[in-house]
Amino acid sequence: MNRSVPLRLPLAALLTLSLMACTSDPAPVVPPPVVVVPPEVPVTPAPGPSRLSNQTVNLGTALSGTATQSFSGTWNVRNVPDWLAVSATAGTGDVNLTVTADRVQMAAVAANVPTLSGDLILSWAAGTASGTVTWRVTADNYTLTGRVLDGAAAQSLSVSGADIQLGEKEIETPALTDARGVIVKYRATTAHNAVLDGKTLNAQTLGTQLSPGQFQGLQRSADLLNRLGISPAQRRNLGGRELLLQTAEVAPALAALRADPNVEYAVPNAVLRQQAAAPVIPSDQYAGLQWAYPLMGYGAVWRDMQGGAYTRPITVAVIDSGVRFDHPDLAGQLWQPGEGALDVLSEAGNGDGNGLDTDPTDPSTPERVQNRAVDSHGTHVTGIIAARWGTIAPVGCPACSTSGVVGASYLAPIKVLPIRAIDVNGDITLADVTLSVRYAAGLSVPAITTNPHPAQVINLSLGGEISAADAAPMCDAIAEARTAGALVVAAAGNGGNTVPTYPAACSAAVSVGSVSLSGASAPEHAPYSSAYDAVQLSAPGGTDPNSPTSFNGGTFNGAAFPDMILSTGWDYGRNQPAYMAEAGTSQAAPQVAALAALLLSKGVTTSPADTLARLNATATDLGAAGRDPQFGSGMINAAAALNAPATSNSVGLRLQDSLGNSYQPVLDSLGRFTALLPDGTFRVVAGRDLNSNGVYGEVGEAKQERSGNLGPNTPTTDVGTLTVGN
Repeated sequence: MNRSVPLRLPLAALLTLSLMACTSDPAPVVPPPVVVVPPEVPVTPAPGPSRLSNQTVNLGTALSGTATQSFSGTWNVRNVPDWLAVSATAGTGDVNLTVTADRVQMAAVAANVPTLSGDLILSWAAGTASGTVTWRVTADNYTLTGRVLDGAAAQSLSVSGADIQLGEKEIETPALTDARGVIVKYRATTAHNAVLDGKTLNAQTLGTQLSPGQFQGLQRSADLLNRLGISPAQRRNLGGRELLLQTAEVAPALAALRADPNVEYAVPNAVLRQQAAAPVIPSDQYAGLQWAYPLMGYGAVWRDMQGGAYTRPITVAVIDSGVRFDHPDLAGQLWQPGEGALDVLSEAGNGDGNGLDTDPTDPSTPERVQNRAVDSHGTHVTGIIAARWGTIAPVGCPACSTSGVVGASYLAPIKVLPIRAIDVNGDITLADVTLSVRYAAGLSVPAITTNPHPAQVINLSLGGEISAADAAPMCDAIAEARTAGALVVAAAGNGGNTVPTYPAACSAAVSVGSVSLSGASAPEHAPYSSAYDAVQLSAPGGTDPNSPTSFNGGTFNGAAFPDMILSTGWDYGRNQPAYMAEAGTSQAAPQVAALAALLLSKGVTTSPADTLARLNATATDLGAAGRDPQFGSGMINAAAALNAPATSNSVGLRLQDSLGNSYQPVLDSLGRFTALLPDGTFRVVAGRDLNSNGVYGEVGEAKQERSGNLGPNTPTTDVGTLTVGN
């Protein structure tokens, strides 16, 4: 683009004129010279530079800063990295931008990047000249430091209140804090007997003849226990030459006893614990890709099931698109037509060519093949709850799996009641949801036989962003079902916004949001999962299919398997059973429904109210402390909810910000960490992992928690040492 150039006028020349007059005789008169002064000309300031140049803009630890450069032409910002924002994108003359950094968008899970950088690309034009320049923007991350210490395995040895040190490395010794006294073994029976009852020593009581020196040595051993405040009542004979000395001052007692020549050894009376049971790992072909179950602690739950405590039969109604009864991985897991299964769809074009009937099969129809060639939503949801374990019937496909996947129920007597209410186009009406919920709960519905197997749990992986007023029929039915004894679980919605989805937002429903793997010990909120006040719980629903991650570590056909939920499905193109990876709150809701069913089957809970209370009380609190719209009360924890036995006993760090983002800095050999993080408020949890899921400090697991703020005013925060007990 051409630019205007100021017009410059030349200076006028000074003219001297000689005027001549003619007279007869006077002498000529010479007039004074006439000076002609030129008109005044405006002065124009010097122009700015006629081109832009490359530069670096360093924000340091500030949230924003200025990027400036003198210029006399026009410019525009062609590229701004996602984590940066600029105050203007075009202008004329000098460039003067405010650049703001959103460090969270560039935060590394490993929290190991000290400085961020990104390039602003500017194009410019001045007269006939033009060009492009790069302004590199850098921003320093903030620093959070601390230490995680396993208090049950090691502690600093303290003498007179001072830590013994060797250089800068602390000497660590076995923990004494949990020891229940001291066990001492004497070198001779005479010494053992001399100190046992605290009586005055003499040759008669000892029953033997001793030299004066030996007698005095025994007397010193007996006096030592008295000085330590260990009365005869606190001395227990363990047989042989050993005593248990009951004292809370373990360290001083050990030091004194080990200096006694009559003592062979003295050791803490350490507390031993039941060894962790090995988690159950299914052998089904694709079970290794079902990362959600280990994340919720199901390895411990399935070990618990092998003890036989899950005895109460439970029905979970899945109100969905129907199910493929002919999927071999669901054989024996479903209530059949004639046993309560129902198809409530009566509208023409629903896909099966008939009206309301007792066959909720997700049909193979031209519409299904055309619209959803490789999907049966209801079959996928059902498999999460109840897919069978072990060998399945052959399906006549040489390449097909002979074992497939597993469901949460394993050995528990849980059956799914399929109710078809979603048509082949994926649509469902308010009326059909209302009718289905009432039927599933065993309530009377006109023109329909009463359900012979009323559900204790109802799953609704469906919904829409409608108003509360329009949702009233569904909400009324859910409230009636709750009163009748059924806990109704519903998907919170995949809108990725804060708009409530119904029926999940109904007051009597349990709204379930979705989490996915983060690459750190704690999972994170799935970006597609709607977040609003009615969200009560979260469960694994998988990664965003539009930007999939693959932190689960599994591979399929040589490629990394995405962090999606693998379950039973149906291939309508080939008309044969299949296994599908899907993601959404539709997959998170049945995880909660399955756990609710297991609580009832084991007898941990007996009603919708105490089942929901147990789910909330044992959930792993993620993100900001307490209940929040993203996670509700947190991610369900099957092992804690069901009091499953410990299957691991490691100590580690869980680090999250108030937005729910997870980080995993490395712990060095002494448990110290340095995390390079964006601005924000951070929860630092040091804790145990007792259920093999790699998430530390959940309900029922020892932990110590602190918080720290980072930002321009506090670029460095040290949370100190977090000690994890038993």
